[in-house]
Amino acid sequence: MTTLNDTVGRILDGAHLSVLATVGPNGQPQTSVIFVKRDGDDILFSTIKGRRKTTNMVANPRVNLLLHSLEDNTYATISGTVTMVDDPDGSFHQVMYDIFMEGATPPPEPGAERVIVRLTPTRVYVPPAYEPAE
Repeated sequence: MTTLNDTVGRILDGAHLSVLATVGPNGQPQTSVIFVKRDGDDILFSTIKGRRKTTNMVANPRVNLLLHSLEDNTYATISGTVTMVDDPDGSFHQVMYDIFMEGATPPPEPGAERVIVRLTPTRVYVPPAYEPAE
C-alpha cells in the first residue's frame, strides 16, 4: 500500500477538482469528474451500478485519479485499484453532498443502485515543483 503525502492531503482538504480515468472495453480511456474524500490513505467516492465508469471498474479495477487544487494550482495523480461495496440507502452519497454541495439533497434517482468505491493507491505522483521543501 502507498501512503498519501502531505501535498495530496492539502489538495484533498481544500477546494479541488477530481478526474477519474478508467479503461473501457475497447481499451480506450474514459474520464469522469467525481467528488472524492479521503479515508486514511484510501480515496472514497460514490457511483451507480451500470454507469460506464462502474462497468469499466468491474472489468478492470485499475484506475488513475487526477487531483487538481483550485487554490494553488497544485496537482497530483494517484494510481491504484478499486473495490466496491453496495450503498443501498445512498447514505454515503448524502455524505458527499454534505461535503461538496453544502448539504443539499441529491436529486431523485429512481431505481439507481449506489455503490461506494474505495481506491487503494499503488502509486502517488506529485510534480517535484509542488513538493514542500525539506
